[in-house]
Amino acid sequence: MNDAPIKLLARARPEILALQPYSSARMEAGAGAIMLNANESPWPPVGTDIPLDNDASALNRYPDPQPRALRERLAQLYGVASDELLVGRGSDEAIDLLVRAFCSEGRDAIVISPPTFGMYAVAARTQGAAVIEVPLAKGFELDGDAVLARVTDNTKLVFVCTPNNPTGALAPLTAIAKLALALRDRALVVVDEAYLEFAQGATSAAELIARQDNIAVLRTLSKAYALAGARVGTLIAHAQIVALLRRIQAPYPLPTSCVDAALAALAPSAVEEVRVRIRMLVRERERVARALAAAAAVLDVYPSSANFLCVRFADAAATYRALLAIGIIVRDVSRYAQLAGCLRITIGAPDENDALLRALARQEAAA
Repeated sequence: MNDAPIKLLARARPEILALQPYSSARMEAGAGAIMLNANESPWPPVGTDIPLDNDASALNRYPDPQPRALRERLAQLYGVASDELLVGRGSDEAIDLLVRAFCSEGRDAIVISPPTFGMYAVAARTQGAAVIEVPLAKGFELDGDAVLARVTDNTKLVFVCTPNNPTGALAPLTAIAKLALALRDRALVVVDEAYLEFAQGATSAAELIARQDNIAVLRTLSKAYALAGARVGTLIAHAQIVALLRRIQAPYPLPTSCVDAALAALAPSAVEEVRVRIRMLVRERERVARALAAAAAVLDVYPSSANFLCVRFADAAATYRALLAIGIIVRDVSRYAQLAGCLRITIGAPDENDALLRALARQEAAA
């Protein structure tokens, strides 16, 4: 195995590369018979029936910074090596870590393609990095040539969301590979695949990392695996990029209870049930899309490979208010570039989708 530094590391902030990372008690030593190294309580939490335990799985003990069992299970799920994987607090933490590791305040920049997920720009602006916007092309397609035309020497990260939030459009893997090849050793292409499980038959950009080390992939258990409340996200990248981000990650990013929930959700029987749910949701997505397309108040239903639909209404504001009044909450995305008059509608359970369609039919009848 070649352990020579990859060239992309030279694009990281030099002060991060030189940083002496914090070494937590759990990183320096694992579990023992008597644990006196982390200033933890020797007793279990008051008011719980959780038995006293001296190992890292007990709530009175700090959790493993990168739980081995979870990383191995996620590596198996995503088909990557465990040292190419970093777990943290949802995809948001990985976005923030990438920006902090690569972008110097007042000098560096990221590229995004709006309309897209808003946290890329928030993380960059919080760090004092510039945000270069290269709009999606017609049909909300990634415009790789336009992106390359805007990249400068100070561009460190290029974000590609696929399926895109909030449009649902899928970027071809060939387009991502071409973009990464053109930016080799210059910028990291960050591919956000939070909704990829719903894009039936789509291939993850993680398969490109072995030959293109300037690709990082974001995955999450929040969507298909129903763990939004547990906040378990994964970054997949070259092992040296993972090691770089670990230098600045919080010492104990995942609570023990969240790790336990993730391990349960990733058991073989649970993964099979998730696949059943995904197939059901995709059928519901197509059913709801057909029903909405036939509604007079709907101007357009955009093709989606995610668990939501982006829908343009003749009067989106009135539709939003009418749904809200009866307790149905959708997302108003009309403020996004190219999405005036659009609402993003998550695909729910069949009865929830039926309630939505009935409400829209009543609104249309009353108009």
